[in-house]
Amino acid sequence: MAPTGILKVSGTKIVDNNGKEVLLRGAGVGGWANMENFITGFPGREYQIRKALADVLGKEKAQFFFDKFLEYFFTEEDAKYYKSLGLNCIRVPFNYRHFEDDMNPRVLKPDGFKWLDRIVNLCAEQGIYTILDMHTAPGGQNGDWHSDSAHHVAEFWTHKDFQDRSVWLWEEIAAHFKGNPWIAGYNPLNEPCDPTHERLQAWYHQVYPAIRKIDPDHILFLDGNTFASDFSHFNVEETCKKWDNTVYSVHDYSGYGFPASSEIYSSTPEQKAKIKKGYFRKVEWMKENNLPIWNGEFGPVYARKEYDGVEESPKINESRIALLKDQLEVYDEDRISWSIWLYKDIGYQGMVYISPDTAYMKLFRQFLDKKYRLAIDAWGADDSHIRDIMGPFEKFITDNVDPKYRELYPAPVWKFKERVARISRNILLAEFMVREWADHFTGMDEKQLDELAQSFKFENCVHRDALNKVLRDHKDVV
Repeated sequence: MAPTGILKVSGTKIVDNNGKEVLLRGAGVGGWANMENFITGFPGREYQIRKALADVLGKEKAQFFFDKFLEYFFTEEDAKYYKSLGLNCIRVPFNYRHFEDDMNPRVLKPDGFKWLDRIVNLCAEQGIYTILDMHTAPGGQNGDWHSDSAHHVAEFWTHKDFQDRSVWLWEEIAAHFKGNPWIAGYNPLNEPCDPTHERLQAWYHQVYPAIRKIDPDHILFLDGNTFASDFSHFNVEETCKKWDNTVYSVHDYSGYGFPASSEIYSSTPEQKAKIKKGYFRKVEWMKENNLPIWNGEFGPVYARKEYDGVEESPKINESRIALLKDQLEVYDEDRISWSIWLYKDIGYQGMVYISPDTAYMKLFRQFLDKKYRLAIDAWGADDSHIRDIMGPFEKFITDNVDPKYRELYPAPVWKFKERVARISRNILLAEFMVREWADHFTGMDEKQLDELAQSFKFENCVHRDALNKVLRDHKDVV
């Protein structure tokens, strides 16, 4: 059944064409049109593995594999299952490289909308809204792996042309999806990290009218600065009083949900108060100005028996599920829309994940073990196996950098130790492992590549039932 019209903002609520409140509840699809290393098993950044695979297989066969991956990662069966959980909206991260080439900027690729159209239509057929999220912008809007840039410097903020190209792309997207009632809205920039705290707001002032001139109807979901955590530098007179039909987005991850947490989450009153305080700190600006809120990302990672132990993994995961329940209770009390991270991966965080018995997981089993042992991925890293190496290295840096110079932006989100790890392991060491990943494909024909890609099909996935039950229980708020 088609919706009665395009969703819109009324006061602090999202409503349908009849003025009825709509709470958007769902997940981010994951590393699909914006591939991420911990989600799909490669090291480094997406552009690196695409190039490496082309070097090993040739451009045509490499493109064949990636196209099959995109085809199988989200199908009609995924959409049906997602809908069966009662979820009504899915956030779709995408990489700008699907639409234009850095060596041919502002020229839309002929098949640029192929994959976005496909997922929007699959979801629409099941009555699921989509939020389109530019997860990767030219130059990188932050220094992390998911912005698909070569290093840790967010050059989006230092090159005007990167910003202008992103506006151009949103104009193309707005023109393409204008009037589509199954698009809940546009998320123009994922987790921006503007070190000036001025250029993000300036860019929003650039992209907002550009979209509105073409598409006056769809909601804009605007992330706060510093990984969607900080609105403190936003000028209210220049934002909420000028930006109609806009929702403000935070990402509310809790440290309790990751291996580096200093304590096990057990739902003590003190712990529950801490997660509530963390959320309200992030939304303080919206509360003060009576603005609508969307939690665009949150959620713990989960233990895996092969890495965390047969006995310990269930205990860890029970704690992580308890954390998730308590977070959702906070969001229910505040009546906000949310999108958990994430729907599908190879086993770390997904609502469904690729079975260990698939061709892809068997091929990369030893490689994934090595990645885990070396803590190559930043997300939820456990560096306990390399403390004997990292400890002295961190001490060397610490001993030679005065404390007053250690807190470089995006501190405090990137702490000193984490910055050292990101540059040394997650960028430098990971870069040396890219070709090692690609060499696993050596000599494969299209039939073998197709078999690998089919590992990501819904029927080859395991359901994380405990997580999905919690989401189902919290899909509605009375």
